[in-house]
Amino acid sequence: MNVPLYASFIDGKTVDNVSSASAFNLVAPQEGKIIGRIMESGSAGVDAAVRAASTAFAKHRKQPVHVRIGWLRAAAKALLEAVDDLAATICTDVGKPIRMAAFEVRRGAEFLDATAAALTQFGGETIPLDVTPTGAGHLGFVRHVPYGVVAGITPFNAPINLLVQKVAPAVAAGNAIVIKPAPAGTRTALKLAELFLAAGWPENLFTVVTGDKETAIALAAHDTVRAVSVTGSTAGGEALARAAGAKKFVAELGSNAANIVFQDAEVSVAAKKIASAAFEASGQQCISAQRVLVAQPLAKEFLDAFMQAAKALNVGDATDPKTDVGPMVSAAAAERVMAMCADAIAKGAHYALEPVRKGALVSPGILTGVSSDSRLWREEVFGPIALVATFDGVDQALELANDSPFGLQGSVFTRDLGAVLRFSDDFEVGALWVNEATRFRLDHYPFGGVKHSGVGREGVRYAIEELSQLKFIGMTI
Repeated sequence: MNVPLYASFIDGKTVDNVSSASAFNLVAPQEGKIIGRIMESGSAGVDAAVRAASTAFAKHRKQPVHVRIGWLRAAAKALLEAVDDLAATICTDVGKPIRMAAFEVRRGAEFLDATAAALTQFGGETIPLDVTPTGAGHLGFVRHVPYGVVAGITPFNAPINLLVQKVAPAVAAGNAIVIKPAPAGTRTALKLAELFLAAGWPENLFTVVTGDKETAIALAAHDTVRAVSVTGSTAGGEALARAAGAKKFVAELGSNAANIVFQDAEVSVAAKKIASAAFEASGQQCISAQRVLVAQPLAKEFLDAFMQAAKALNVGDATDPKTDVGPMVSAAAAERVMAMCADAIAKGAHYALEPVRKGALVSPGILTGVSSDSRLWREEVFGPIALVATFDGVDQALELANDSPFGLQGSVFTRDLGAVLRFSDDFEVGALWVNEATRFRLDHYPFGGVKHSGVGREGVRYAIEELSQLKFIGMTI
């Protein structure tokens, strides 16, 4: 098959002399065409990348902070200069609408700059040892030190933003990092490694291994890797945690985000924000709105406004700047989403807005009457589908919102401060937004989940803390 073969990026170049025997197809979702083959790096490829990263870490671990700040700022500049090319790659490989893909590239540059700024304020602390008699005459202080080699395992849906959210904090903390991107994010990851090297990053400080589950497991399990940062599904995260064993593990995993609309909410505003959060980019975000819980007296008014907002979205060609909902990452993903809808219908649900599938493209779908034992209620749909259910009062709203194995980010639409405070205490999520839908995210607050949605936190300063370890030094004075 005469298509490019994509393999690991080590020693400042793509690994050559590889066989396509262990490769698999990269398919562009919009046209369903094979555009390349991806090499499964496997244990041998992972070992080569980790050894290179370990050498780079040893060489550069004592670089002063101002040098690392310079690397980050240079990478940000390189991203901004490559917006068009990177956005086009994301659009082709993932199916993300081009307007959103370009936004993602710029957001990645902003994150790199924000990480550089955070390093100027990132320090340790002194500890008052004389709080006990035996500690008198002693001085103690704590420093942040790197782990060494960090593994970053990233998903397809934001192949720049979620990669940069691992690379930048890891390098800021003084580590070297090996990235294993999702197959659909492979070409983007390789381009970023090349860009950062050209921008002045040391060789092998940021390497890439390619492949799927086999390579991810090998990377997480590697003895020289001392910290693992994962964004992906809950099942994938649990498998990687078992492989990683006794090492630092940070994971942002699955969700089926609940958005709660109280009777005093501004209906049109809530409907538009939740529709955007549920359906844009084909709902392929971990915090896309999935379960919409509405106060019973508001049910009809909200559902009408929600359907109207969904129908107003532009569905179609991902290369069109006006498109809001493009194809999903694959036809298989679209088929899975439709199967989850069929399961809900078979268990008594009804379509308020029926989704239409054509290949990898699925139009927005809204269901009502979804039972709590259906897949759509219990699992993460990761597609442009939302369900609407009703509640009576704060207690039932909380009960329904927490009826999930997940707890990543939630939202509440209300002007009732009492309800907000109640949800801030009792809603089982890692982050809560009030009068914003669940897909709203800024990169400098602590982001992460509870329950099966993961462990640890991302967000500029918080990610640097996660990817560094504390070292205590005590002395007699």
